Amino acid sequence: MKIAKIEAGFFQCDGGAIFGVVPKRVWQKRYPCDDDNFCKLAMRLLLIDTGKKKILIDSGTGDKQLQYLKYYGFQGVIDFDTELEKLGYRCSDITDVVMTHLHFDHCGGNTRFNNDKTGYELTFPNADVWVGKDQWENFLNPNVREGDSYFKENMMPVADAGKLKLVETDTRICDEVLVKIMNGHTAGQLVPYVFTSNETFVYVGDVIPMAANLPLAWVSAFDTFPITSMQDKEQLLAEAATKNQILFFEHDAYTECCRVELVNNKYRIKESFSLSSVTI
Repeated sequence: MKIAKIEAGFFQCDGGAIFGVVPKRVWQKRYPCDDDNFCKLAMRLLLIDTGKKKILIDSGTGDKQLQYLKYYGFQGVIDFDTELEKLGYRCSDITDVVMTHLHFDHCGGNTRFNNDKTGYELTFPNADVWVGKDQWENFLNPNVREGDSYFKENMMPVADAGKLKLVETDTRICDEVLVKIMNGHTAGQLVPYVFTSNETFVYVGDVIPMAANLPLAWVSAFDTFPITSMQDKEQLLAEAATKNQILFFEHDAYTECCRVELVNNKYRIKESFSLSSVTI
């Protein structure tokens, strides 16, 4: 079994949005920002090769809407043909793509412009794309807060090709990958758990965007159900601390992985490290 990270690019996001009601004078001690209050966020993906399956978790923003999304200052957005080739794969090798959810910074890479830019094609033509059922319904009929985060061209070609797989409950994609449903950030968000012979990795997505979001009350202003977000986070962290699981951060530009512990009824980082330092 092999696990590799793919850095799909970076963008800027307002610190107040990331940390919600937490005052800047508090959160800026844990995560840096520029003079305009913008924080650098990653789009860090996982590629899992089980031998039978080649599974990608999330696909970044892609390059189709970059002009429209210029406010976010996207940089280093990747070409999947090039990045997968570096790892010894092709886009056609991917068998499954797991979408934590369908906001533009997580699913935009699923499709790309065709050669003459008159339409769209699937980036991973042979892959089934796994999406929470409630998230899919939210995508089709978004609430007023999330409407600007969804783009039809990121997902409708997938559905039209018959590649969409809807998840209604905690589900095994294969023996090595389990997805759990957590609804706080957005309805039907999937949290992938990846099991190797030595470790369990938790791809925390937007349940815990960055290591600085570890305190239970430090939830994003983007979360549609903040109290549920805190409950999701506490459930995830309790299991991670008890079982010594590894948290893998999608958006933290400075911390890739960590283990957590419970001290005086508060969760904190026990150790942080890069994925490359872990014995799979």
